[in-house]
Amino acid sequence: MKKMLSNLPLWLPLVLVATVGGVSGQSRYTLKSPDGRIEVGVMAGEKLVFSVTVDGQPVLEESPISMRIDGRELGLDSKVESTSEDSVDRQLAPVVRRKAAQIREHYNQLRLAMVGGWAVTFRAYDEGVAYRFETSLAAPEVTVNGEESDLTFAGDFSVYYPKEESFFSHNEREFVQLKLSEIDAKTIASLPAVVEAGNVKVAIADSDIEEYPGMWLRGDSSDRLVTIFPPYPLEEKLDSDRNFQVTKAADYIAKTRGTRTYPWRILGIAAHDGDLITNSMVWLLDSPSKVEDTSWIHPGKVAWDWYNANNLFNVDFKAGINTETYKYYIDFASKYGLEYVILDEGWYKLGDLLSVVPSIDIEELVQYGRQKHVGIILWAVWKTLDDQFDTAMPQFEKWGVQGIKVDFMQRDDQKMIDFYHRLCREAAKRHLLVDFHGGIRAATMTRTWPNLISTEGVRGLEQYKWSTMTNPEHEVTIPFTRMFMGPMDYTPGAMRNAQRQNFAPIFQRPMSLGTRCHQLAMYAVYESPLQMLADSPSQYLRDPQVMEYLAPVPSVWDETRVLNAKIGDYVVVARRSGSDWYIGAMTDWTPRDLELDLSFLPAGNFEMLSFEDGINADRYASDYKKTTRQVNSAMHLKVHLAPGGGWAARIHP
Repeated sequence: MKKMLSNLPLWLPLVLVATVGGVSGQSRYTLKSPDGRIEVGVMAGEKLVFSVTVDGQPVLEESPISMRIDGRELGLDSKVESTSEDSVDRQLAPVVRRKAAQIREHYNQLRLAMVGGWAVTFRAYDEGVAYRFETSLAAPEVTVNGEESDLTFAGDFSVYYPKEESFFSHNEREFVQLKLSEIDAKTIASLPAVVEAGNVKVAIADSDIEEYPGMWLRGDSSDRLVTIFPPYPLEEKLDSDRNFQVTKAADYIAKTRGTRTYPWRILGIAAHDGDLITNSMVWLLDSPSKVEDTSWIHPGKVAWDWYNANNLFNVDFKAGINTETYKYYIDFASKYGLEYVILDEGWYKLGDLLSVVPSIDIEELVQYGRQKHVGIILWAVWKTLDDQFDTAMPQFEKWGVQGIKVDFMQRDDQKMIDFYHRLCREAAKRHLLVDFHGGIRAATMTRTWPNLISTEGVRGLEQYKWSTMTNPEHEVTIPFTRMFMGPMDYTPGAMRNAQRQNFAPIFQRPMSLGTRCHQLAMYAVYESPLQMLADSPSQYLRDPQVMEYLAPVPSVWDETRVLNAKIGDYVVVARRSGSDWYIGAMTDWTPRDLELDLSFLPAGNFEMLSFEDGINADRYASDYKKTTRQVNSAMHLKVHLAPGGGWAARIHP
C-alpha cells in the first residue's frame, strides 16, 4: 500500500481511502493531514478502531471507539455502507480575535456511513486529529447510555493530568505530571490532559458540545486513557446559594435527538511545545456563531474588586461595597482607557438578584460609567440567576449593564451544558457579555457564542489569597494545558509580589508568588478577551510606570508567535495588535537567560519599552527596571529572568 501511495500524482488530495482484504468483514482506511506528517488509520468491523502515527512513528495504537444508544452499541460489528472524502483550506475571521485576526482551517476528512443509520467522521489537520459520531435514527428522542474511547498510547508516556476528586468541580486544577501506568480507574481528570508521546505532545480535548455532557478521562493502570462522562442528573440538592449538587443520577448520560451530530473528540498534536499555544482546533471544531449581529461585542480590560478586597487608600471615603468605591474604580478605568469595571460578590443580597444592597445604586453607576466610557459587569451565582432568569435578565438589560460574570456552576452534565447555551443565547439578545467562572467547559463554546467573552476553570491568581497551590511553575504550565481549551480568565495583575521566603496567603491583603514582571508578562502570554487588572486601583496609581504597559496592552490580537517555550519551565510569546507588538516572557522558579530573536518584526526601526526583573528581584519580587531603546528585526535580545521572574515589552513603530 505504501509503495502505491508514493506514486500518486501530487495534485490528488491527501485523503487516502482503501478497503483491503484481511480479517473477514473488516475494512481499513487511511487519512492523512494536509502536510502528510499525521496519518490516521481506521478499521471498521468487529470493532471500530483508529490509530495515529506522526512522521511514521506510532503515537496512538488501535483504539476502540463506540456509542451506546437505546441499548444498542454503535461500533460493534460495524459495516460501512458508503464513504465520502473532503478537503478544506480556507481562512476564517473570528468575531473575537483571541489568537489572530485570521485562522486557517485546513484539513482532510473521511466520513464512514454505517449500516443502521449512523456514521463517524474523522478529520486530519496539520495540528492534530478529531472524530465525531452522528446518527440519523427514526426515533425523535434517544437515550445515550454511554460513549467509549479507549485511547491506547504507543508507550507508557508521561502526561500532564488535571486530577479531579469528582464530577462536582470548579476545574481549577494543578496539572500533575504522571506516567500513564500510574493513573488507575479511580483517578479521573477534566480536560485537557497533555501527553508527552515521544517526539510530540498530544492534547486531549472536546468541542461543539450541545445537548450532551462534557468529556472526562480516567486511567486503567496501563498505557491507556479512557473517556468517561457525567451521568444525567435526576435529583439535585442546593447547599447555601451556590453548590447545587447531584444527589441521584441516571444510568445514562444524555437524552437527545435521534438525528444529530455529536461532539468532536480532539487530539491536538504539537511537534514543539509552543505549538500547543497557537493550536486553534477547539475553536475550529466548534459550531459557527449563532449571534447574527456581533457589532456590539467589545473585548477589553477590566478593573476588578474581589481579589484586592477593595483595599483603596489615599481616598476621602470609606472603601467597601458602595457607590463611592465603584465610582473610584470607574474613574481609574476611565483614566487608563479600561473598558469595564466588575462588581463582584456583595452587590446583591445573596439568593436574590433583584435585591441590591442599600449602599449600591446600580443605575447611578451605569450612568456614571457611561459618561466615562466604562461599562459595568455584574457577578452572579448561576443557580440564583437560573431561578430568577425571566426577571433578572430583563432587569440587567433595563439597568444598562454591559455583561454578567456567572459563577459556581461546578458541573458539566447535560443539564449544565443546556444552561450554558441558554444563558449565552438570551444574553446575546440583550447585548450582554458573559464571563463564566466556576467551570471549564464553556471555554469550548466561544465560537458559537462570541459574546461568551472569557471563561475561568483555571487555578488562577485568586488562589494566592488562601494557598500556595498556584505558583510560577504552574503559571508556565497552563499556557500549554488549560489554555488549549479556550480563553483563560486567570485574572493577572498582582502588585504585591513575593519570593517564596517572603510569601504568606492573606485573604484580605493578597500577594502573588513570583516577580512584578512575571505578572506583567501574563498580559501577552495568557489569552482572555476580557482581561482583568486584579489589584487595587490605588496600587496601580501609586506606580504609574506599570500603567505605561498595562494601559495600552490589548486583550485581543491580530497575530501570535511563540518565540521560545518549554512546558512547565518557561514561555515567551509575541503578539501583534495593529503595528504594535507585545512580548511576555515567564519562567518557573529557575532563573534563566533567554535570547529573543526579533526577526518577526517588519523592516524599519521600532521603539521598545521593556520591563525587566530588577537586580534584587530574587529577594524583593516587586523590583523591576523600565528601559526604552530602539530595536529592529536583525537584533537578538538577551533577557534575564529572576526566580519566578518575567519580562514584558511593547514594541512600537
